[in-house]
Amino acid sequence: MTFKNQKKLIKIKEQVNTRLISSFAIFRNCNSKVLFATLCLLAIVVLGAITGGFGSFGSIVRADSVKGIGVGIYWDQTCSNRTLTFQWGQLDPGANKTLTIYVKNECNSPIVLSLETSNWTPSASAHYISLAWNYSSQVINANDVVPIEITLTINSTINGISDFNYNTIIAASEH
Repeated sequence: MTFKNQKKLIKIKEQVNTRLISSFAIFRNCNSKVLFATLCLLAIVVLGAITGGFGSFGSIVRADSVKGIGVGIYWDQTCSNRTLTFQWGQLDPGANKTLTIYVKNECNSPIVLSLETSNWTPSASAHYISLAWNYSSQVINANDVVPIEITLTINSTINGISDFNYNTIIAASEH
């Protein structure tokens, strides 16, 4: 939870405590069933404010697919744990996360790589979210494996997007 969200939560808790004290003073002489119903309603309103009050982002995000064309994409340098998806976890606006993958040249000749993303859902998420890597067009010989860091960045101005997905393609081109 960010510092800003913690401050919001503390303020909400203080407001709830003040309202609860006022509610008890008002309903001191009321029927217990009315008091119970009022407190339940108040709890629902407070929980709604807490869960809806922290913006519209911060959900589990993923790439629906990671496809290698002419290459294998793995989580380990020995190329025994192939990946078909990236699991990014929960990210807040302004955050980024880096994963290390291992890309193996499965062609019979030297290659260079390209990175593409497609099928952003919702499509507006492509304006706020970017995928980059530290690969710099070096030639990869047949059967060689290179570690690559791939970074997902969430723009701090993102708004109204609570979940998204996209496809990633890492493709080989003969050098």
